[in-house]
Amino acid sequence: MALKARIAGLAYDGRMLHTPASFTPLLAAVDHPDPLTLVFHQGRLLVREDDLALPAAGLTARLELAPERLHPVGLLDGRYVRTAWVESEDVPAAGYAYKSLRALFGSADDGLMGVAGRAAQIAEWARTHRYCGACAHPMSLAAGERCYKCERCGHLAYPRISPAMIVLIRKGESILLALHTQSPYKRYAPLAGFLEAGEAAEDAVHREVYEEVGLRVHNLRYFGSQAWPFPHSLMLAFTADYLSGEIRIDPGEIAEARWFGPGDAWPEPVPGFSISSHLIESARKSGTDRVAPDPVFQATF
Repeated sequence: MALKARIAGLAYDGRMLHTPASFTPLLAAVDHPDPLTLVFHQGRLLVREDDLALPAAGLTARLELAPERLHPVGLLDGRYVRTAWVESEDVPAAGYAYKSLRALFGSADDGLMGVAGRAAQIAEWARTHRYCGACAHPMSLAAGERCYKCERCGHLAYPRISPAMIVLIRKGESILLALHTQSPYKRYAPLAGFLEAGEAAEDAVHREVYEEVGLRVHNLRYFGSQAWPFPHSLMLAFTADYLSGEIRIDPGEIAEARWFGPGDAWPEPVPGFSISSHLIESARKSGTDRVAPDPVFQATF
C-alpha cells in the first residue's frame, strides 16, 4: 500500500498524529487475502524508498516472519493490518529501507501514520516481552487480551504506556516556551516531563515546572491528550497561569526558557503533528487570556 507523498511545511497546519475514524482495533487475527503488514526493526518501519510504499504481501513473505512475531493491529478502511518485528536489518528487495516514524511524519498519509504509531508500540512490546521479567521463563500470549503471561509464575505483561505531561504557561499576554536539551527538535516548546510513580498528572505539572524553570503555577486546565510512539508515551496536555517566581533553568533539562508575547518574534514552530504545536497555536489564535481545549483532540478521544 503506497503512502501518499505530501510536502509538509514547518508552519502549523492543524494536523495531528492519531488513528483515523476508519480504523477498528483488533486483538485477534482475521483471515484476509491481502493483509497490510507493518514491519519494524529497532522502531523503524520498512518502506520503499522512492515512494514510501509499504511492502506487498509477496515481499513480506520473503522475510519469513515467525507466526509468534505477527500481531494483529486492526482494520483500516476494512483492510486487515498486522505488525511484526525483525532482528535483522535485511530488506526483502532492493530499494526498500527501514525509516524512522519521525522521518515519515509529514511526508506520509496521516491516517496510516497514526496506525503505524500504534503498530510500532505493539511490535516493541512483543519484542521486549519474550521472556518473563520476574523468572525469565518464555512468555505466551494470554487469550482475549493484549497481554503476555508467564505459565511458570503467572506474571502478566501488558503493552507499556508511559504518561507524560506537557503544559503551556501564561503570564498576562505572554506564554513560556523553552529549549529542551534532550529534544530531537531544537525548537522552543512548552514544558514537558514524565509522571513519576504514584503521581497525578496535575502534581507532575507543578513539580516539573518548578524543577525545570523555578516557577509556581495555578489554574490548571486540561487541554487534550495524544499517544506518542517514541517509544510508548501518552502526552497529557494542560494550560496553567503563572503564579510566582523568576525563571531559573535546570541546565540538565532546559537550555533556555523565556516569555513570548505581543510584539515578539515567535520561534520556529515544532512539527504540526504533535500536541505541542496545537497548544502553541491555540494560544496564538485565541489570545493568551484563555486557551480553550482543542476541539481536534476532544473529537478524537
